[in-house]
Amino acid sequence: MTPMAASVYYPATQPCWYSSYPRRRRDAVVVAASASSSPEETKDVVIVGAGIAGLATALSLRRLGVGATVLEQGPSLRAGGTSLTLFKNGWRVLDSIGVADELRAKYLRFQGMRMRSSVGGRDLREFSFEEEAPGQEVRAVERRVLLETLASNLPPGAISFSSKLKSVAGQGADGTLLELQDGRRLRSKVVVGCDGVNSPIARWMGFSEPRYVGHMAFRGLADYAGAGGHPFEPKVNYIYGRGLRAGFVPVSPTKVYWFICFNSPTPGPKNTDAAALKKEALELVRGWPDDLVAVMRSTPDDSVVKTPLVDRWLWPGVAPSASRGGVVLVGDAWHPMTPNLGQGACCALEDAVVLARRLAPAVLATGVGEALREYERERWGRIFPLTARAGLVGALVQWGNPAVCAVRDGVVIPRLVRLGPFLEHTNFECGLLEPAPPSP
Repeated sequence: MTPMAASVYYPATQPCWYSSYPRRRRDAVVVAASASSSPEETKDVVIVGAGIAGLATALSLRRLGVGATVLEQGPSLRAGGTSLTLFKNGWRVLDSIGVADELRAKYLRFQGMRMRSSVGGRDLREFSFEEEAPGQEVRAVERRVLLETLASNLPPGAISFSSKLKSVAGQGADGTLLELQDGRRLRSKVVVGCDGVNSPIARWMGFSEPRYVGHMAFRGLADYAGAGGHPFEPKVNYIYGRGLRAGFVPVSPTKVYWFICFNSPTPGPKNTDAAALKKEALELVRGWPDDLVAVMRSTPDDSVVKTPLVDRWLWPGVAPSASRGGVVLVGDAWHPMTPNLGQGACCALEDAVVLARRLAPAVLATGVGEALREYERERWGRIFPLTARAGLVGALVQWGNPAVCAVRDGVVIPRLVRLGPFLEHTNFECGLLEPAPPSP
């Protein structure tokens, strides 16, 4: 992998403070007239946020011959977060931007899914992807490695670290003016907001704060390197309780990702004590199957995170437009969704390719407004139903009523669930991005 120091820019300012993914707290973006005398830099495309959405958008545009500057408020790529699951629609995007095989070589392909009860670990159902969803490709990847892989395929200078957005200082026929905390001023034909679930750019565009859905999640990444590897088959493991569910998946020969989702009326106070977080997570699953508990105990304390689950439903006629002038939203900044379908990262990757395909010809020509509106029309019809479906699935599986849980465990999962129809949404075809010819 290309050393990161060779492909980034560090302005001569002190780093901006930030907290780790996924609930990074950002200062609000101020809309203000600038009194600064700093010279303006002119750009075609500025992407705010070097997360999955931002880096995938930059790489997609690059393959179509359009360069972009990526602003990241932190001093380096975000190392926070644990792992994420990508289904075949996500892998198709990674194929289209040329990084899939590099990642496939590092991570296990899941062969199926096992669903159990928390009571005695009783088996409820087991699925084979090959038999019930032929052609499905599911792997979990480490978030850090995915970001590094995307970034290493961008040209030197594409990512500007320690570059925190201070204000959207104005919009006009010549583009959108951005002011950064370090005093720099950028005027760009297009600004792509990829600044995450708490996006200041989304707030500037009039979007509401994401809605807390009443569920909290613990996540962790167990490390079995010292033990010579873990003993688990490449399967997704789900365990269901009352108002509580958990699961784990082998990511690589030495890493296992796990999660716990539990009901909570409020997110409660933020706890940064890593050891206390791990202890709290273990208390939730006391008496649950031994393999889950063993995975959690094999997790370094600093690899455990606790986050509220949130979403934003883009109701037609109510939600603001995804673009305003030359500013557009991508990924969690536009449509945060709960993880119940495993589609948050996949949809962010899809956004990146669709936006790049719409935007590249417009940037290379004249106006971009219609291209951004076409992107929104194309994506809204997919994003809104998926966000709603993910929220409804989460509400159903988090029921705590004993009678409802008995029906779920005795009838719904063993007899009614069909994996193929349930994963129909992963059949999205993004197509290939044909690389632009090299510059002479």
